[in-house]
Amino acid sequence: MPDVAIIGVGIHRFGRFPGKPALAMGAEAARDALADAGLSWSDMQFAVGGSYEVDQPDAVVAELGLTGVQFTNVYNGCATAGSALALASQTIKLGEHEIGLVLGMDKHESGAFTADPQEYGCPSWYGEMGLFLTTKFFGMKINRYMHDHGITHETLAAVAAKNYRNGELNPNAHRRKPLSPEQILESRMVNYPLTQYMFCSPNEGAAALVVCSADVAHRYTDKPIYLRSVVTRTRRFGAFEVHTPSASVAADHVPAPTVDAAKAAFEAAGVGPEDVGIAQLQDTDAGAEVIHMAEVGLCADGEQNELIASGATAPGGRLPVNTDGGLIANGEPVGASGLRQVRELVLQMRGRAGDRQVAGEPRVGLAQLYGAPGVAAVSILST
Repeated sequence: MPDVAIIGVGIHRFGRFPGKPALAMGAEAARDALADAGLSWSDMQFAVGGSYEVDQPDAVVAELGLTGVQFTNVYNGCATAGSALALASQTIKLGEHEIGLVLGMDKHESGAFTADPQEYGCPSWYGEMGLFLTTKFFGMKINRYMHDHGITHETLAAVAAKNYRNGELNPNAHRRKPLSPEQILESRMVNYPLTQYMFCSPNEGAAALVVCSADVAHRYTDKPIYLRSVVTRTRRFGAFEVHTPSASVAADHVPAPTVDAAKAAFEAAGVGPEDVGIAQLQDTDAGAEVIHMAEVGLCADGEQNELIASGATAPGGRLPVNTDGGLIANGEPVGASGLRQVRELVLQMRGRAGDRQVAGEPRVGLAQLYGAPGVAAVSILST
């Protein structure tokens, strides 16, 4: 039997909320998750918080209550939520505590993420050439992948259109207006081949989970969802990643960190890609979803054109992907994004996702995160 169960999920809607602090959003998400589990903040024996913008996520205790709880803060790029969930899982597996809260929150300014390259081990000229913008890199990466594996512009547009349709059914999503593939293809080019509506947007929001030892999960819910594994990995030399796109010239065969993380996560969970019934993938852009489908083993490189055109990744397909609209519809408050993914998997696997419920109740779900400078996290859940 798995060691860790998820017994409560919560969210603060993603979008733009002028004048509302990230900590207030985090507190709302936490209370939502606690209510879902039928528990109170005073029942939590520990907490883990993740954020990019918030200096000390544990300051949320000022909103929730000063109980003296053990609270640890985590930041690991776009893999922050996976890292926070891993720390919570380890805390329970080691027997240190039995039940706790995992919380993510952020409040980003508009525009693509960027920073001083020298703070990330890159030379200053790397930024001066415009290579440190995330949109630039993701355009480069999918352009190369399209060349190597025959992925079409129409496939990119279909991915984005699917996620906007899914977002329309999600009351917590930022973008809820469906767009046609034609509208997406005809929108402003940002970084070739990615147009404006193929990208997600940094924004604001929060999400939370209540986790506990699997041995006691049935005290709190009749349908716990088990965390079978959660793994993070960083880039190897030669991998084509956000801050090392040129290293791949020497070693094209080097797998991406998502490949390594997925392989380890499946091994630890005792299941394989063929068992996955639903997935939440990092769709920072439409091309990222296409690439990550293959990197986690859900298909072979180049099969995405046919799979996506057939509707296989739509809610009614055999392998639904990003059923709540993913990052493209929800946006990406970094600390919260991965917990949003897990919340969606939990709702779907409980059979309680409402209008966007997929056919049947999937028994195995996968959540994957990827971000700069080249770090990935993969989580495997099961009923």
